[in-house]
Amino acid sequence: MSGHGEPQPMTARKSAPLKGTAAVPGDKSISHRALIFGAMAVGETKITGLLEGQDVLDTASAMRAFGAEVIRHDAGSWSVHGVGVGGFREPADVIDCGNSGTGVRLIMGCMATTAMSATFTGDASLRKRPMGRVTDPLSLFGARAYGRQGGRLPMTLVGAANPVPVRYALPVASAQVKSAVLLAGLNAPGDTVVIEREPTRDHSERMLLGFGAQLHVEKGPEGHVITLTGQPELRPQSVAVPRDPSSAAFPVCAALIVEGSDILVPGVSQNLTRNGLYLTLVEMGAEIEFQNPRTEGGEPVADLRVRFSGNMKGIEVPPERAPSMIDEYPILSVVASFATGKTVMRGVKELRVKESDRIDAMARGLEACGVTIEEDEDTLIVHGMGAGGMPGGATAKTHLDHRIAMSFLVAGMASQQPVTVDDASPIVTSFPIFEGLMTGLGARFGQE
Repeated sequence: MSGHGEPQPMTARKSAPLKGTAAVPGDKSISHRALIFGAMAVGETKITGLLEGQDVLDTASAMRAFGAEVIRHDAGSWSVHGVGVGGFREPADVIDCGNSGTGVRLIMGCMATTAMSATFTGDASLRKRPMGRVTDPLSLFGARAYGRQGGRLPMTLVGAANPVPVRYALPVASAQVKSAVLLAGLNAPGDTVVIEREPTRDHSERMLLGFGAQLHVEKGPEGHVITLTGQPELRPQSVAVPRDPSSAAFPVCAALIVEGSDILVPGVSQNLTRNGLYLTLVEMGAEIEFQNPRTEGGEPVADLRVRFSGNMKGIEVPPERAPSMIDEYPILSVVASFATGKTVMRGVKELRVKESDRIDAMARGLEACGVTIEEDEDTLIVHGMGAGGMPGGATAKTHLDHRIAMSFLVAGMASQQPVTVDDASPIVTSFPIFEGLMTGLGARFGQE
C-alpha cells in the first residue's frame, strides 16, 4: 500500500434526515495492539471485532513477516500464534506500513530490543512524517536508526543486541511514542519507566496488564509515571475489540448537523483517554444520550443516541483535553462551522504532524466553503455560521488524509451547496465501510 493510485473524488450533497443504526468498525488503536501483543505472546490469541482497514491489515502483514502466524477466520475474527517476547525473526523484506503512523511506530518499538534489523516504508503521506520522536527514545535502549533526512522513511532500524532499560519523559503527549517505548521495554531487563505530563490513550497499558505484564501507573510530581518490568512471558488472550470512537465521530457529527436526524451508534468505546470529543459536543449543546453503559473487552462502552442539534454554541475547548481527542479536531471543526459563535481549539500543534497538516487542511477547506477561520501554529478558531449556514460549493484537498476526507464529506451533508473531496481513497485505511454506512443512514454521496 505504499503506492497510491488515481485520485478518487467524491461529492456529498445536502442530506435528508439521517435515520437508523450506525454499526461502526472496531477501534483502530486497539486492533493494532491486539495483533502486536498477540505476536509477542506465547500461544494463540483470539481476536473478535478487529478493524479490517488497510492500516490494520498492514500491521497483520508485518507480524507475519516477524514470524508470527496470523490467520483471518471470517469478518473481524482473527487468531495470532505468537512467538514470545524477543522471539521475532528478522524479516526477509521491507516492512510496508502503508498510511499508518501508529503501525510503524509501534512495530519499531516491539523489534528495537531484539538483535535484528528491519527496513520500514509507507505511502507518500507516511514518508513525510517524523520518526525521530520514536527513534530517539529507542536509541536509549541501544537501537540504531538510519533513515532519510529529517528522520523520515524509508528507514532501517537495527535492534539492540544488549538492550538496557530506560527512563523516559515524553516531550510531547503521544500515545504512539509512549507505546513504542513500553514495547521496547518488554525485551529489556529491569524496569523501563515512561513519564507523561498529560495522560494519553491508555490502550497499551490496559492490554499489557491483560496479557500478563508487570506494570503499574502512579501519579507523581512529574505527571503519570508508568513502570514496566521487562522480559515477561506474555499470556495469549481473547480480545474483543470495541467500536472505534474516532470512526463513530463521523456519523455522530453528521446526525448533529443534518436537520431531523435521529440515529443510534451502538457499542462505542468510552475510554476516558479517548472521549474528549464527546465531552466537547455535549458542552456545545449536542443531543447525545449515552445508553446502556457496560464493559466489553476490558474497555468501557455505551450506545449513543444522537439527534439533530440546531442550537449548538461555540466554546473554548480546554487545551488539556487535546490528547483525548487529537484525531477528532477535524470533524469538530466541521461541527463548529454549524454552531453559533466561535469555537476555539488551542494546544493542537500535534495536528500539524499527523497524516497531513490537519490545521492547514481544515482551515483551507473550510475557508473555501465560506467559513471564517483563524489559526496559528498551535491554534484553530472556527467562526460558526449556525445550523445550515455553511455555503459549501467547494472542493477540499485531502492530502492523502482519511480524516480530512471524511470530515469534508460530512460537511457537504449539511451545507447549502455540495462539497467535493479531491480524493476519498484514503478512507479505506481506517473506515472501509464509511461510504456504505453513511449512505445507509441517508447520506447522498456521488463520484462527481
